[in-house]
Amino acid sequence: MSDVAAFTARAAAAPAQMAPLLPLRVRGLTLLRGATTVLDGLDLDLGRTGCTVVMGANGAGKTLLLKLLHGLIQPTAGQIDWQGQDTAAVTRRQALVFQTPVLLRRSAAGNLDFVLKARGKDRGRTATLLDHVGLAHKAQQPARLLSGGEAQRLALARALAIDPEVLFLDEPTASLDPASVLTIERIVQAARDRGVRIVFVTHDTGQARRLADDVVFLHGGRVAEHAAAADFFPAPRHPAARNYIDGKIVI
Repeated sequence: MSDVAAFTARAAAAPAQMAPLLPLRVRGLTLLRGATTVLDGLDLDLGRTGCTVVMGANGAGKTLLLKLLHGLIQPTAGQIDWQGQDTAAVTRRQALVFQTPVLLRRSAAGNLDFVLKARGKDRGRTATLLDHVGLAHKAQQPARLLSGGEAQRLALARALAIDPEVLFLDEPTASLDPASVLTIERIVQAARDRGVRIVFVTHDTGQARRLADDVVFLHGGRVAEHAAAADFFPAPRHPAARNYIDGKIVI
């Protein structure tokens, strides 16, 4: 079996050892920042598989929603139900990649070694992971010297190193060149295809069309529309979603 095939088989098999996190049920999710309500009684259901793309204007609450689902911040009110499982245990079975990757001041390989060791996983997987994201030739290069696209691929490899059941991606291709965008999309699609649940925030409607199985459109701190991609893009139901897809200003 090749290194990449072995990685794919291991990642697909790992979540089956525990009770699944999904489907997810969110009810009445509310978040206040001072006197401002940034998420207002948000309801959301996510199924077991696929790639959910989250869209909406700046300030709609997309990044905050990801942070809440990942347990980085706590809601003011409401419920996030990962099949009744403990928040700390849930977070360890998820990964979050931000728009700007935060990498350790080590080599590319050293970043992966650190995560694998911290999670008690086989450090021999480092080479396989780097190969999987096309960075085998950069193994000993300091992470700070990687290009923007390479750094984001390393961040993805580090996220995949923990064999996540759910992978949150917060505009991971913003400001990257088209070739880097497509490379990262292929990595994300491969993860989805082997059973990793993807929740992907983007402003790029072309990217959303390429990746989405379903679309969550946020407006006014709520889910204005949640529909299959095949239904959403041809004919969004909510006026704000229609304006957004048409490239008009959404208020």
